[in-house]
Amino acid sequence: MLTLLHSCGRGLLSARTHQNLRKSYYSAQMAKRVAVVLAGCGVYDGSEIHEASAVLVHLSRGGATVQMFAPNIEQMHVVNHLKGEPAEEKRNVLVESARLARGNIQDLSKLSVKDHDAVIFPGGFGAAKNLCTWAVQGKDCSVNDEVKAALQAFHGEGKPIGLCCISPVLAAKVFPGCEVTVGVEKDERYPDTSDTAAAINQLGCKHVSKSVTESHVDGKNKLVTTCAFMCNAPIHEIFDGIGSMVQGVLKLA
Repeated sequence: MLTLLHSCGRGLLSARTHQNLRKSYYSAQMAKRVAVVLAGCGVYDGSEIHEASAVLVHLSRGGATVQMFAPNIEQMHVVNHLKGEPAEEKRNVLVESARLARGNIQDLSKLSVKDHDAVIFPGGFGAAKNLCTWAVQGKDCSVNDEVKAALQAFHGEGKPIGLCCISPVLAAKVFPGCEVTVGVEKDERYPDTSDTAAAINQLGCKHVSKSVTESHVDGKNKLVTTCAFMCNAPIHEIFDGIGSMVQGVLKLA
């Protein structure tokens, strides 16, 4: 009897092991491959660190595999984050972004749409200073050639694009008629939203008011946006809104 029990136990263990291996295999096959494009390191001249981290946490929770990228260019300028004023030095966007990526980052020129199911752009002033010139030129800005090419490639393949904080202006410049959100208009919690929304509308796009914990999905263009730190909100609300955006991206991927 003991021999039979041991034999059955080994058979049961083998069956469970086989099931677990199958689950692991299919999970790996189904894992979404997401590119995350950074713009430096630090809210005033690069990617907003909390936003970038929130994107990565929610992607991890969603079972996605991630590769980070950044353009190999000089920053528009460098800001002393302690004093909140420009510093007389130069920094490279890719090198600075490597801080957030723990060194695991690639030149944006190497980003191939065929290797990824979606792309996400965290916010921070770097998105408006290094990925485009919105910070100084507003709606008349130009978008970095590699950033524009990446956006057009994913859009052309019908693959979703996630953007948060100020980075939705990238979509507004590249995709006429698209829908994005940068927060709630005429609300003191969103001090820069009304002006940014007006500029977005002037570009022929549609701004959709959404609260900080929400995201907006433009199903036609497969764009998912959330306002993040465009709102003066507690960090957990920022985190939840980015989670909504990431979930929206993964559902479309």
